[in-house]
Amino acid sequence: MSNTRPTVVRLAPVDLIGLGLLGIRTRKVRAALSAIGIAIGIATLVLVTGIPASSQRALDEKLAALGTNRLQVAPAPNRDPPVKLPAEAVDMVSRIAPVTMASATGDFGLNVTRSDKTVAGDFNAIAVVATKVNLLTALDGRIRAGRFLDPAMERLPTVVLGSVAAQRLGFESIDLSRPAQVYLGRRWFTVIGILDPVPLCPEIDRSAMIGWSAATRWLSFDGRPTRIYVQTTDAQVMAVRSVLAATANPQHPADVLVSRPSDALAAKQAVQQAFSSLLLGMASVALLVGGIGVANTMYISVLERRREIGLRRALGANRGQIRIQFMTESLVLSAFGGGAGVLIGALAVVGYATLQHWPVAIPLAAVGAGLGGALVVGVLAGAYPAVRAARLEPTESLSSV
Repeated sequence: MSNTRPTVVRLAPVDLIGLGLLGIRTRKVRAALSAIGIAIGIATLVLVTGIPASSQRALDEKLAALGTNRLQVAPAPNRDPPVKLPAEAVDMVSRIAPVTMASATGDFGLNVTRSDKTVAGDFNAIAVVATKVNLLTALDGRIRAGRFLDPAMERLPTVVLGSVAAQRLGFESIDLSRPAQVYLGRRWFTVIGILDPVPLCPEIDRSAMIGWSAATRWLSFDGRPTRIYVQTTDAQVMAVRSVLAATANPQHPADVLVSRPSDALAAKQAVQQAFSSLLLGMASVALLVGGIGVANTMYISVLERRREIGLRRALGANRGQIRIQFMTESLVLSAFGGGAGVLIGALAVVGYATLQHWPVAIPLAAVGAGLGGALVVGVLAGAYPAVRAARLEPTESLSSV
């Protein structure tokens, strides 16, 4: 009788991978359903990070074009009696060293209509404002039709309409060779221009702008600005902001409100990011459900393949090889699901960003987290079924079938 010990057969990695894929090839529908569970979670993860990232990039580009270096000064609201800025406020603000430009409008409570027969009280929520000639430059605004006020025109009874004001008054375009007129302050004013929308200053869109000198001459304007528009450099925005109130109204700085219009867009983006955090939590839940699906598939696979496991153990396969076989199957399932989820999520982000005319931005961290998360789920989902399969004794497995 020979005392030679049996030689342990070690399977090559390629053979182990083949064994790991055996369960997937023989149970395609179940494997596909398990992988879909993972894919949904990963796709949601990519989607809820890619869409806010694309939105953020679009917002950054928009702010870069509009300018984050703009500030607005206005009297504090809801004061009794109402607060007014000094007539010299614009000149005082323009003398602040980092300020590159200061302009202003003054609202003095008039209505504008297309006819002098309009019934009293039948107004259209359009503000008539006295306007400095450098307002368009200060806002980086654009003329849609006609022209803006200049040193000559601002002394005459002429008016420039914001985009919303023009729409409400029924002006789609103007022909300077045949000028149209509007009625305000019991006087006819000639419309010489229409502006494109000004995103950071919606009050301008709803305004009918007349020259500062014309308002003083024809409409008894007192020369007090109600809103001052300030341009500075990006580096000096906070420094200028800290002194604007005291400069615009030295006697009552507490009655001055200083705002940064771009902060409103940033706040909107913060709300969107908070909503994205909620969706990210939902994506985690979807990923967890997908992981449970993989774990269930692997556990059922162990129960259904007890005879195969017993036969392999009887032919010399050790417990480590059994564990690796089932762990490989779990990891492949999760990797398929993760790869499909990343692809689906990326395509969804591209499609949505294209529809919104945003630049496409898919964070690499989200892609890495998606694939890494899928593999982690695969390890966790396959660990217990793999250990259970390895603990089965050959006689127990074969006799239970």
